[in-house]
Amino acid sequence: MSLTFHWFLPTNGDSRHVVGGGHGTPATVSGQDRPPTVAYLSQIARAAEELGFVGALTPTGAWCEDAWLTTAMVSQNSDRLKFLVAFRPGFVSPTLAAQMASTFQRQSGGRLLLNVVTGGESHEQRAYGDFLDKDDRYRRTGEFLDVVRGLWEGKTVDLHGEHLQVADAKLARVPDPVPEVYFGGSSPIAGEIAAKYVDVYLTWGEPPAQVAEKIAWIRSLAAQQGRTLRFGIRLHVITRDTSEQAWAEANRLLDGFDPETITSVQAGLARSESEGQQRMLALHGGGGRDGLEIHPNLWAGIGLVRGGAGTALVGSHDEVVERIKEYHALGIDEFVLSGYPHLEEAYWFGEGVLPRLAAQGLWQHPAGPRTAPSAQVPFAS
Repeated sequence: MSLTFHWFLPTNGDSRHVVGGGHGTPATVSGQDRPPTVAYLSQIARAAEELGFVGALTPTGAWCEDAWLTTAMVSQNSDRLKFLVAFRPGFVSPTLAAQMASTFQRQSGGRLLLNVVTGGESHEQRAYGDFLDKDDRYRRTGEFLDVVRGLWEGKTVDLHGEHLQVADAKLARVPDPVPEVYFGGSSPIAGEIAAKYVDVYLTWGEPPAQVAEKIAWIRSLAAQQGRTLRFGIRLHVITRDTSEQAWAEANRLLDGFDPETITSVQAGLARSESEGQQRMLALHGGGGRDGLEIHPNLWAGIGLVRGGAGTALVGSHDEVVERIKEYHALGIDEFVLSGYPHLEEAYWFGEGVLPRLAAQGLWQHPAGPRTAPSAQVPFAS
């Protein structure tokens, strides 16, 4: 089975420095270095497509551009790349969301994937008119996916739930193919929703032992539902010809972190209701430069200024390959990656790591082996 790799569209802006923000914190000023225009995002999308990434994650929240609208426009400037669109169920009716997904599939040639984000920050949710608490948001997500799944199967759906109600709902045209649903969450109720409704469970880049625990937990819950899920991991990546070059780049990024920004971001993230975010915060200890390599080649420095995914694989191409194989041995088949800046880092990974995985029979280019990138890396360190 070939591993699947996705890249990331930085709709909060891009830079040669880390663009912070997320989980209720605003994007940092570095996001203004390369504004998230359709032209620039399309450049990243075309590069990712050529290199062999299957899809590209697009985030959601007040700190970035709208994912639905942005990906719909970028899709017209690419041919094969899929779009892993993050969206929050509480902001749109399930019937409308099912219809939007169906339309996206027809207009893009079946290139939509959905990343369901329940929303971990009540203060951000309230800004959008959503006043449910966290557990109720997850219960609503379950009702939402129940409706959407039924509509995608061509059913007429009636639901009188605790949080959502629809009557005589039906789609004129169902999506073909039905979009796969990606989902992450570390709380008990998040696990219940994942086990019942989703196709791919995503975890942030925790050390392998913690990832193994999560996989075992979700597998057990899914088995109780008679279901089998796939597993993916969300990581940043800094890969170079040598380990020394990669760590030099990580240290360059770290040198660019303003102490006041670290303090402000960490204070904001400390208020997060997301259990996954609290697990991320625990990895780096709050702000020091020491102890950030929390597992061989796994660096927690990104999380000092960025909410959500806060760890990166750092090392030579061969070392990064070994870490990918380590996660794969646990059950991870899909890797959702990113790096600063996203255009250049896509090439470092795509031309440095993917050919090595292909040589070991672990990956093949979605368009066929003849289009696999060479092992040459065009950017100097």
